[in-house]
Amino acid sequence: MNGNRFGRLFQIATYGESHGPSMGVVISGCPAGLEIEQAAIQEELDRRKPGQSHISTSRDEPDRVEIQSGVQDGFTTGTPIGLTIQNKDARSGKYEPFITAPRPSHGDFTYSAKFGTRNWGGGGRSSARETVNWVAAGAVAKQILAHEGIEIRAHVSRIGDVESPPVTFEAMGEHTEDTDVRCAHPETAAEMREVTEKYQKHGDSIGGAVSFEIQGVPRGLGAPRFEAVEARLGKAMLSVPATTAFEIGLGRDAATVSGLDRNDEWEFDENDDPTPIENDHGGVEGGITTGEPIYGEVTLHAPTSIPSKQTTVDWESGEEKTVQVTGRHDPVLPPRAVPVVEAMAALTITDFMLLSGRINPDRLDGQPGEYDTDYHPSRPE
Repeated sequence: MNGNRFGRLFQIATYGESHGPSMGVVISGCPAGLEIEQAAIQEELDRRKPGQSHISTSRDEPDRVEIQSGVQDGFTTGTPIGLTIQNKDARSGKYEPFITAPRPSHGDFTYSAKFGTRNWGGGGRSSARETVNWVAAGAVAKQILAHEGIEIRAHVSRIGDVESPPVTFEAMGEHTEDTDVRCAHPETAAEMREVTEKYQKHGDSIGGAVSFEIQGVPRGLGAPRFEAVEARLGKAMLSVPATTAFEIGLGRDAATVSGLDRNDEWEFDENDDPTPIENDHGGVEGGITTGEPIYGEVTLHAPTSIPSKQTTVDWESGEEKTVQVTGRHDPVLPPRAVPVVEAMAALTITDFMLLSGRINPDRLDGQPGEYDTDYHPSRPE
């Protein structure tokens, strides 16, 4: 099975299944000399983990990260970093009715059709449980980007027909974690909670969207066409389970805006450098970053695992049957997708920073071959 790696120089390879013994990720390409804060990795995992509130799955996973390799005395060594998260609360028995009867709108049938088999417990590899690996790796990427003054924030901008007004980068930092729906606009967050509970009460689910912003990105990252920053970000975000749309800048609203209104005119900034006035392009022009904030939105459909009765077919018996998913599932996805979106943005931008040479791929401090004992206490004098 391919498709388990992401990135060029800063590359992750993930493993694990929803109801297997553990999840894990191997990070290759992290420069030596990064002081790893395991608590910072854990904090990101805690934002994603199940069982956080009434509007998330009740699966009880502590999601404690274990650093297996690539770190010595609290600093990265330049070798692959291995991170493992144990699965503690898997209950596969709930999925036995679906071994030969695919759940509606899941990957059950397509996986079986492609491979001739699948791990049916909890959806196996197709489960969004796999994103725990992305968040762990993204937390490492965030720590690299912090050294470069780059910060990523996101919040839930829509649930159902309830949409948040635009919020500032500062508001996302201050208010996203204030409520369990993770909307940085408090009044809208309350409405979103009501909508989610309405669908949950009727055995249904609802979709939504996550808005993100990246500040501190230097100009000059990316390349035209297939290495365009928006193309790579699009791949990252569309890999997030349940994603149906990715937008950057004005996004779909650009369809209603004239060229004269959308075109970003230029002016000189305080350093006499050319800079776009409006940034309607979302920080990217011609596939290359302008130095302005990168912003966009990721849309996710309603969770497909719902407790209402639905119709499917049993390919072994050849009969139609009525099924009811009785496992533990989220009624809405964007609240727990916020750290996932941030992680995928961090992985993508870190990769671009390494590819551009703005980050030394071998040493986070100093130049290749330069003798320096400052950041690594175990290096010989």
